[in-house]
Amino acid sequence: MYVYLIRSLSHPDQRYIGITADLKRRLSEHNAGKTRSTRCHRPCVIAVAIYFADPAKAQAFERYLKHGSGHAFANRHFW
Repeated sequence: MYVYLIRSLSHPDQRYIGITADLKRRLSEHNAGKTRSTRCHRPCVIAVAIYFADPAKAQAFERYLKHGSGHAFANRHFW
């Protein structure tokens, strides 16, 4: 599983954090407008993608990045 962070090329301050098993397909879905939260900010590019062999650890890391101190961690290390 991949935890990924994408950013908008048209709105550079817009960012999105997600999880997927197929990174290429998921980015295509974002750029095709199939994801409501990124639809208005297309096109998007992958800023960071981290692979986890253990899906539970990937889900835990994604939850961490989306909440609380994970926001600060992502801002400090990835943006």
